[in-house]
Amino acid sequence: MPAMACTTPIQAAQPLAIGLGCDRGTPLATVQQCLQQALALAGGTLADVVVLASIEAKTDEAAFLQLAQQHGWPLRWFTATQLAAVPVPNPSATVQRYMGTPSVSEAAALLAAQADLRALVVEKHKLRGPDGKNATVSIARMVCQTSFASPGPTTAGPPPVQAELVEASRGASAGPA
Repeated sequence: MPAMACTTPIQAAQPLAIGLGCDRGTPLATVQQCLQQALALAGGTLADVVVLASIEAKTDEAAFLQLAQQHGWPLRWFTATQLAAVPVPNPSATVQRYMGTPSVSEAAALLAAQADLRALVVEKHKLRGPDGKNATVSIARMVCQTSFASPGPTTAGPPPVQAELVEASRGASAGPA
């Protein structure tokens, strides 16, 4: 995946990649609550999220699919081998035993952000829901190339706002009507 192009000041300020992990069948409400808590720890909001990521074994995890659909976020899936190659601060023998990698959420966040460990702003944040099922969320700051250029074709002449200012100044210098 090429580096993300940040096109707005808000995106350039704090685009976030979210790594997700959970017990099979964890309810959406638990994943959402875990995400909200992790975003609060990062000082971020839902508007800062640009991508969700997890392990390929979770491509049918209903809560992840629903969360992505509700917010219009893309989901990136990584193999256990890809995730296992990423150094993380909180490797887990249990996750290694069941998923074939010592990390899902931290490694997925870093891979989706195309970043190294320094970009991890929330390490594995875990929440046990009322039904006893766990969700984990990790957050990494996206690596992006900042560009405030307007997407799409360029046109001759001043940008629309500048053209309006020129017209307004002409009207002001013409004197009273």
